[in-house]
Amino acid sequence: MNPVIGLDISKGESYGQAFLKRGKPYRGTFQFEHTQEGLTKLLQAIQDLEHAAGLRPTLLLEATGHYQSPVVQFLEEHHYLYIVINPLISNRLRKSSLRKVKTDAADAYLLGELYYKEEFEPFKKRGVQLLNLRYLTRQYESLSKMCVQNKLQFQAVLDQVFPTYKSVFGDIYSHISLRFLSEFPTSYLVLQSDEGMLKSKFKELLSSRRGRSENWICVRVKRLLLAAKQNPFQQNMYSSHLVNLRVLISLILQYQEHLSQLEKNIDALAEEIQEYDLIQSIPGIGPKIAATILSEIGEVDRFDHPKKLVAFAGIDPSVFASGKFTATRNRITKRGSRQLRYALVMAVQCGLIRSRNLRLKDFYDRKRAEGKPHKVALIACANKLVHWLYVILKSKKTFRAV
Repeated sequence: MNPVIGLDISKGESYGQAFLKRGKPYRGTFQFEHTQEGLTKLLQAIQDLEHAAGLRPTLLLEATGHYQSPVVQFLEEHHYLYIVINPLISNRLRKSSLRKVKTDAADAYLLGELYYKEEFEPFKKRGVQLLNLRYLTRQYESLSKMCVQNKLQFQAVLDQVFPTYKSVFGDIYSHISLRFLSEFPTSYLVLQSDEGMLKSKFKELLSSRRGRSENWICVRVKRLLLAAKQNPFQQNMYSSHLVNLRVLISLILQYQEHLSQLEKNIDALAEEIQEYDLIQSIPGIGPKIAATILSEIGEVDRFDHPKKLVAFAGIDPSVFASGKFTATRNRITKRGSRQLRYALVMAVQCGLIRSRNLRLKDFYDRKRAEGKPHKVALIACANKLVHWLYVILKSKKTFRAV
């Protein structure tokens, strides 16, 4: 016998169908909620199948984001073997059926049947460190996007209140810049204060941060007074703009604080992993990109060939041919990990800047000389980078620049 249970995971509840062997379902479809009581029901179903078959069953489920987390953790705690498959695989089988049936119970049955038709490898744990690292890097990316959106809104409001303020600081989003603007959001408030008061306010805001020289403060005060005099909005007509400006400044400061804390946690967690330093030996891959790449790939042993890792990143070209027609413009599939794909492209771009990565730059130049557009050459470089990463992670050796 070869017992298996197909699990169709959804939000808060799941359906299961047990099989003793191929073509021989065991009992009917069962449902359980993602609670302690519901997971106990799942355990009872597993134990019943195990008793009937005389073997511990394998469980097959689709990747469903975080919805599967309670079930997966429960199976880990009870040491049951499970396989997580790409939904594209089960969807392909579903479409091959003449009958168009899509229910949770039917999906659970289909997953059980799929186990006997395909060869799957058991799910290899990435380890607690890699999973934690993946969650943190994805959270960092999500918060970064939110912060960017707030900065765009902030720019729009500042352009209607104090546009010349942008010339005061080198980085308008620095802590001192945002805090000062929160207290002096209009040119009127600036011009009502004398130089001595403005200098004192600078020193006060800098007291909890790194110190600045007296000359640095004097230069900023002069720039501020000049910006206030040149501001086209000497009188602010809309008080709502000031309210929005202060709210947005507060949000940006909070995002910066959270991102800084996340960055520290990511660095501390990543430094405990050997491969973290190894992949940074490739010019263009810094700490953030390295942490993202490492967490998204997970255990490299899951891939027995670098081309499979390329496909996992979704940068493999799609192929279309029918009869005598063969497509000549094939886009990348964009399947697999979006985060990994983005990190790889960023690593390539960083490697090409000022020719940091000479091997990558030479490869890029060859592709451009062949007539390939910039984006096509960029993806070709990302493909090459994946092959290098695969060798480094497999061999545990650093990158050779020449």
